[in-house]
Amino acid sequence: MDDRILAAWRLLPGYLSQHVLLSLCALGIGFAISLPLAVAASRSATVRWPSLFVASLIQTIPSLALLALFYPLLLALSTLTRSWFGWGFAALGFLPSVMALTLYSMLPILRNGVAGLRGVDPAVMEAARGIGLTGSQQLLWVQLPLSAPVIMAGVRTAAVWTIGAATLATPVGQTCLGNYIFQGLQTENWVFVLFGCAAAAVLALAADQLLGLIEAGLTHRRRSLILIGSAGLLIGSVVALLPIFTASAGPSYKIGAKNFAEQYILARVMADQVSATGAKATESEDLGSATAYRALAAGEIDAYVDYTGTLWTNVLGRHDNPGREAMLADVKTALMRRDGVRLFGPLGYENAYVLAMRPDRARALGIRSLADLAAKAPSLRFGADLEFLSRPEWTALRKAYGLGFGAMTSYQPTFMYRSLEDGSVDVISAFSSDGRIAADHLVVLADPKQALPPYDAVILLAPGRAEDARLAKAFRPLLGAISVEAMRQANYSVDRPSDKLSIAAAARQLERPLGTGAPR
Repeated sequence: MDDRILAAWRLLPGYLSQHVLLSLCALGIGFAISLPLAVAASRSATVRWPSLFVASLIQTIPSLALLALFYPLLLALSTLTRSWFGWGFAALGFLPSVMALTLYSMLPILRNGVAGLRGVDPAVMEAARGIGLTGSQQLLWVQLPLSAPVIMAGVRTAAVWTIGAATLATPVGQTCLGNYIFQGLQTENWVFVLFGCAAAAVLALAADQLLGLIEAGLTHRRRSLILIGSAGLLIGSVVALLPIFTASAGPSYKIGAKNFAEQYILARVMADQVSATGAKATESEDLGSATAYRALAAGEIDAYVDYTGTLWTNVLGRHDNPGREAMLADVKTALMRRDGVRLFGPLGYENAYVLAMRPDRARALGIRSLADLAAKAPSLRFGADLEFLSRPEWTALRKAYGLGFGAMTSYQPTFMYRSLEDGSVDVISAFSSDGRIAADHLVVLADPKQALPPYDAVILLAPGRAEDARLAKAFRPLLGAISVEAMRQANYSVDRPSDKLSIAAAARQLERPLGTGAPR
């Protein structure tokens, strides 16, 4: 069986259990808020119109944006409570995800609840009042039972929406079935993409059908259907959540990763190293550069690999270039002094931002350096990764060379390279450790003014793990041990068009010369 299919099946229990837990919590909280609000809204227009308007407005916000917005807000609140009361909470992962998904789940429950409660026959309500039922008794014994099928239809819709939207929780650090999709898109591993989509679809359809049995039971007053649907939901949830219930005790570490192949591979290597010491290690993938560092500084993740140029410009706000050794020393000192983050050491290679072109295009235009590019840029199309155009490095390049392209488009890294290959763009912001540069024979444009800083890959440790002996033992064999050639080979093994390796297999390939790790 294909290595990628085996890797997908191995990851399924962990991803599915987290996805089910997240969806259950969001749907449960959403129902607990929406039903009382629907009761109040059904009785008062003053409550009804504002509540439905706000719930509808939330649905217009892209779900990924809503998920992302909650993280900085929660992080700021956690920092505030820590400074005021001496305690904080985890702002990355589960909490922002469940809060955003709870808001998304509310509209169908609220709207159907209002429609169902207001749709009860007035004659029935008059009869209930005539026999002396109080307002609460009318609600519990008449309105809710009669409107239950309509409310359940809203719950079914909310369940499908929530399970689908939960796949977008990956970029805020929450493990879920979306990990398959995001990682697959970045590495063109279509097995992972299809696996993640299929798993989410099956989960949503199963939940919808079981809730449909409950809805049918309520409609036709058949208790057997209600019991079958409820039992199916309970048993399915328990089975799906078993990996969480049975998780082994002992030390546990969370390794962070940004959203491209190299980071996935290094996170797996680091997790293998930690596992070899007898501790449990999990990976939190697809984090943006700013999110990854903030999460580390706040102790939301324990370690990850970053790059000195990124730390120098994005984190420390520096725009000069003192040279490789001076920059490494200054970054190490500044991060520890400012945030308590420990720069454990460099891995031995550099992954620098570079601008690259197809050789035929560069040759035809006579472009060999960024200085040459500047004169031709107004007539050229530029493709960048999702972060580059908002980073200080792009500002530095524009300032140093006066770059101004005719058109600029942002892509996920994989599709950025594809856009250069098919001629959609003329120039891209590439990565020097990417194997596709050599494989596609791309021309890397020289930077004579040294506008871009060095980008040595370094391991960072969270403040609470700065002196952790287990992590030091796990990561020490990696220091200075990974060459740029080895990293390019590992990267290309998951990025190449055919005969791809899984992330786990690429990590094993990178670990083999080191004689370390505990491949999973």
